[in-house]
Amino acid sequence: MATGRRLSLRAFSSGPARHALAPAVPATKSAPAQARPFEAIPRNGRNGWLNLYQFWRSNSFQNLHHVMQRNFQNLGPIYRETVGTYDSVNVFLPNDAAQLFQAEGIFPRRMGINSWIAHRTMRNHKCGIFLLNGEQWRSDRLVLNKEVISPVGTRKFLPFLNTVAEDFVDFLHRQVRKNTRRSLTVDLYRDLFRFTLEASSYALYGERLGLLEETPKPDSQKFIDAVETMLQTTLPLLFLPPGVMRWMNNKLWQDHMDAWDIIFSHADKCIQNIYQEFCLGKPRKYSGIMAELLLQEEMPLDSIKANITEFTAGGVDTTAIPLLFTLFELARNPHVQTAIREEIKGAESQGSRELSKVLNGLPLLKGAIKETLRLYPVGITVQRYPTRDVVLQNYYVPAGTLCQVGLYSLGRSPEVFSDPERYDPQRWLSKDDNSFKALAFGFGSRQCIGRRLAESEMMLFLMHILRNFKIDTVSKADLKTVYGFILMPEKPPLLTFRPID
Repeated sequence: MATGRRLSLRAFSSGPARHALAPAVPATKSAPAQARPFEAIPRNGRNGWLNLYQFWRSNSFQNLHHVMQRNFQNLGPIYRETVGTYDSVNVFLPNDAAQLFQAEGIFPRRMGINSWIAHRTMRNHKCGIFLLNGEQWRSDRLVLNKEVISPVGTRKFLPFLNTVAEDFVDFLHRQVRKNTRRSLTVDLYRDLFRFTLEASSYALYGERLGLLEETPKPDSQKFIDAVETMLQTTLPLLFLPPGVMRWMNNKLWQDHMDAWDIIFSHADKCIQNIYQEFCLGKPRKYSGIMAELLLQEEMPLDSIKANITEFTAGGVDTTAIPLLFTLFELARNPHVQTAIREEIKGAESQGSRELSKVLNGLPLLKGAIKETLRLYPVGITVQRYPTRDVVLQNYYVPAGTLCQVGLYSLGRSPEVFSDPERYDPQRWLSKDDNSFKALAFGFGSRQCIGRRLAESEMMLFLMHILRNFKIDTVSKADLKTVYGFILMPEKPPLLTFRPID
């Protein structure tokens, strides 16, 4: 996900949440002879609070991806920055990401989001693996891997995602039939939000929310609104300790807390429904990821709820937005759209009914998603605290330093990609070395736990859409993007869908 910050949580850290905080950067040791000292790394301003004030005053948070790109252009491929209490070393080249991977240790650390941790502490909820570190993170991760990211686990929930994708196509056909022109021109953002929440909830909880109906249920709409509010209020809470923000803007803080309460309440209701199914003694069948975790009994109930809740909150906008960007790029690159459509026809002509085999026969479609995430990464950085001293760009960086890989800058760098502004899924099918170039889901053992769920959801959605519709857009200009905890279009594009007879 997006950039977090190293903030104080002393008002809320009297418990298990303390381990999720970032360690302080250790004192600099004498640098190896072959590397320049840590202090010599170019800096973007030296006063962290002045930098924070300037960010607020210029509204630079919404343009953080562009700010980082300018800093790399002005300062070189590595620079240091302090904003408020947050201090980091920023890089973007694949070799530096590889160095951080080598130094991440068996318990890789990412930045905590202190407003999320504070909510868990104040409401006496456990943290999931997005917020955990250390042995507890590893223990939960190993259990979740089997059901969420392994090939065996993925194959189980593919039919759930496929059903929702087919229903979304039916939903679009119904909208088209209402139009005498036999086409539909629409801003699809809200509908994609509903699709991704419907699909992910079905895979996670084994039940449908009914979000693709003409009028969604009030409880479902309330849940959608809560997820949006949680994401919108997270960004301004990143840069100051929660106790300070509560004093400065209590409404913002309360909106954030209320949104998380609604999200956890939704998880509670789904758990109760699953237990009712168990108590009724119905024949055993696959009922979603949460039911499998409950049956395994390898993880405490409160840990299951914490992790599934983070899945739900993190898997909506972070899938809907890449789908929107992909549809836009396919609309303004019709030759790519046609090539993928032909690939889909070829894969289906093989006659396999196993969804995993069909998806494996769609490398160009998978390349299109990777290409979208190269140009429009959901989270604009990947963060690590190296467990040993590393040398990045010939500068000594001590263990425990917060290091960020700038994904937006990586994806658009001519040093890394030829013709980087061109949308070209074929680049991922070549024999070129693409190591540490596709980092939208992170790397190593701490890569996004929802990666397979998100990739499968996007591939099945696009497969059914391209099989049924031609997509076009009037505007061919590049989309302007803003950073709102995730990267999103400043204004969603209008897309036209025409049924394929």
